[in-house]
Amino acid sequence: MIPPMRESEGGIDFTHPDFALTVRTNSIHAGIGRVFYSYDRGRSWDGPFRLPSFDTPGIAPRTDYIVDGKETCTLFITAAKPNGKEGRPLCVRTTDGGKTWKFLSWIAPEPEGFSTMPASLRLSETDILVTVRDHLGPRRWIATYLSTDNGASWDHQNDAVADTGVGNPPAMIQLQDGRICLLYGYRAEPYSIRAVLSSDGGRTWSDPVTLRDDGASRDIGYVRAVERPDGKVVAVYYFTDEASGPERYIGATIWSPPPR
Repeated sequence: MIPPMRESEGGIDFTHPDFALTVRTNSIHAGIGRVFYSYDRGRSWDGPFRLPSFDTPGIAPRTDYIVDGKETCTLFITAAKPNGKEGRPLCVRTTDGGKTWKFLSWIAPEPEGFSTMPASLRLSETDILVTVRDHLGPRRWIATYLSTDNGASWDHQNDAVADTGVGNPPAMIQLQDGRICLLYGYRAEPYSIRAVLSSDGGRTWSDPVTLRDDGASRDIGYVRAVERPDGKVVAVYYFTDEASGPERYIGATIWSPPPR
């Protein structure tokens, strides 16, 4: 049972060696944000603490954050548009251990469709790369935005993935060799888990690489990934296939990116 939500008194140590954070909501469109944190790698949690709505009809945050110091953390979340529909990405920051969160900027212009579920990557002290799940009419894709002023403003760079089927959020990591690896579910036939790579900080992207394409339906994706010390990427996602039956499951693929 989730404890009652309360106001944070601050004091979160974002640099704790076993720190983890998750941000949740009670609505996919215009909800209330809840922050939880852990000092034992997710075995136990403190929270929920209220996350402001930042003068929007409501927020629908999905966990994505960058730690920049003991008391400083930036969240990349989604808020409802003024009409209450989804959605538009923004970034917010705390510099007092989670006691207060301040609006920094909108990452993208208000879309005609929706722009949601940002995935972020810090490239330098000033540069942050963000990719978002976009939807307009029949088209679904992953767009790329770059901030060169530590999140104060953003410029659209390109579309990292031109087509994601019926849509899927990105996951993004930086490899040991400096390349950026973006992973996502492809929700059209052949239902797949895919990746694209960038060698120039997200300015251009490779053709998609298929990690697996045996999905039984479009109900797949939402990838998370990490690079192992040996250079292999572990991609974790939810999936459904004919061999396992109709129920979804948590799957993983261990993948060796091609050499530069």
